[in-house]
Amino acid sequence: MLAKRIIPCLDIKDGQTVKGTNFVNLRQAGDPVELGKAYSEQGADELVYLDITASHEGRKTFTDLVKRIAAHINIPFTVGGGINELSDVDRLLNAGADKVSINSSAIRNPKLVDDIAKHFGSQVCVVAIDARSTASGWKCYLNGGRVETDRYLYEWAKEVNERGAGEILFTSMDHDGVKTGYANEALAHLSDTLDIPVIASGGAGKMEHFKDAFTLGKADAALAASVFHFGEIPIMRLKEYLHKEGISVRL
Repeated sequence: MLAKRIIPCLDIKDGQTVKGTNFVNLRQAGDPVELGKAYSEQGADELVYLDITASHEGRKTFTDLVKRIAAHINIPFTVGGGINELSDVDRLLNAGADKVSINSSAIRNPKLVDDIAKHFGSQVCVVAIDARSTASGWKCYLNGGRVETDRYLYEWAKEVNERGAGEILFTSMDHDGVKTGYANEALAHLSDTLDIPVIASGGAGKMEHFKDAFTLGKADAALAASVFHFGEIPIMRLKEYLHKEGISVRL
């Protein structure tokens, strides 16, 4: 059985790590390179860096920041934000990223998923999906949760799976930063219907929430931000807890 992964997520705005609630009310959480280095040393399995205003402002993710991160950490990391074409992927991989995460650009141009998978391999392509539960189902949003689309979570996830994505990073906007647990029912549905790993995002508040994401939600990895950034859950203590609960993790 593959070990479940614990992934701190660092949202970057103006070169600093920030964290909000339901995608708004951002507050500063520290230097992204220093935080990444600390997480690497504390036993995180991977890191995700998202330039959260890149799509919205039409900017490119900071290549020099990616180079600095790569020089200081020794675990895989994914970079997202403002990736619209293959040259963006090439630039970020050359700067030291292991994978790229695409979200808004994939919905606008689904062929980008095929192209990244074909040119760089499926393992490089993480498709992030920000979705909110509505009366008609889970709807996908663009530009850091600012713009509603006509796409639905389950059918979009299935499509990108078929197009060659290597992983799905699903964030429940309803659960983001609220710390009441992950969207386990939706996660389980994704895990049951896709043949690629699903990363849970949005809702971690205590150690039990991670256990639930892996057992009830059947997620392959759990991503969190504020509980790590503000020292509420130490990564090694979390892994020891999960191990005691019978969940396979790298200790």
